[in-house]
Amino acid sequence: MRIDAGRFTVRLAECEADVAAAQRLRYRIFVEEMGASPSPENAADRRERDRFDPHFEHLLLIDNESDHPDIERGVVGVYRLLRGARAKQGIGFYGAGEYDLTLLENHPRQTLELGRSCVDANHRGGAGMHLLWAGLGQYVGEHDIGILFGVASFHGADPAPLAQALSYLHHNHLAPPDLRVAAIAGNRARMNILPPERIDKAEAMRQIPALIKAYIRLGGFVGDGAYIDRDFNTVDVCLLMDTSRMVGRYRKFYTRQRGGAIDRILG
Repeated sequence: MRIDAGRFTVRLAECEADVAAAQRLRYRIFVEEMGASPSPENAADRRERDRFDPHFEHLLLIDNESDHPDIERGVVGVYRLLRGARAKQGIGFYGAGEYDLTLLENHPRQTLELGRSCVDANHRGGAGMHLLWAGLGQYVGEHDIGILFGVASFHGADPAPLAQALSYLHHNHLAPPDLRVAAIAGNRARMNILPPERIDKAEAMRQIPALIKAYIRLGGFVGDGAYIDRDFNTVDVCLLMDTSRMVGRYRKFYTRQRGGAIDRILG
């Protein structure tokens, strides 16, 4: 799949150099910006990577006009994509380290795990991010994906300051029982910290990162409980979505984009 729109291109990584550029973008954001703890190997060459990378496809947002020295091959946005059929071949899902994913591992529809989503600071909130979502929508349509899921992060490893956001998500967007995966014991944190009557929706929405808001606007849900990832300095929630709604939004967006207009697709 490929989308060309002015200065931007969205496509899958085609070679090791593409993947390396994505991993260096991830290092700048997750390690240098957000405070994740890198392994000595990753720190040595400033690439955020793990054992799952060879099994994922890597969706890239490329700025064809970028000349910034820290941006390799123009890669300014990435998503990791792992279809359920491939996960079943042996590697499993990355998110199984944080959530019991039995419901998804045995789901009758095609599943897709997303991970390591990030965009360069100078490209957030603009047309490039919308194109990355359009590329994801095209991929979902091409592979007949029924359920899309992945862990998404709040910055900082303490859930207490996030009580408004976590409680709001739990009380308003908890997944139905057939998709309600649960955070595993050990690093699990409850999300229903506050009762519904004590939730300040405005404050909750202020705390919720843009990526999580986007999933919710597209009809997404959250799993049961959050997971504290101290290595990445984050509190994670598992996001899940029936993708039929997202594909409809993507089609409307792509029709407009091909006509020359880049509009919002996230509501």
